[in-house]
Amino acid sequence: MSTMKTKPSLLLLKFGKQVRKFRLSKKLSQEDLADLADLHWTYISGIERGIRNISLKNIAKISKALEVKLKNLLDF
Repeated sequence: MSTMKTKPSLLLLKFGKQVRKFRLSKKLSQEDLADLADLHWTYISGIERGIRNISLKNIAKISKALEVKLKNLLDF
């Protein structure tokens, strides 16, 4: 069994970049966004770095917290 970490997928990296773009446009820290979305800041960090395979439920939470339509978050 290998302990090597796998490379983040392009899809996860693109989604993370979108989250970061909208978060920064709202002048929110990762912790601020996490509080608004009822998630942990390390989870937000993992999303933005493309290492978290986020659920649809949590995508909706982030969309609501950022006040961005879900389709805009996924438009990359």
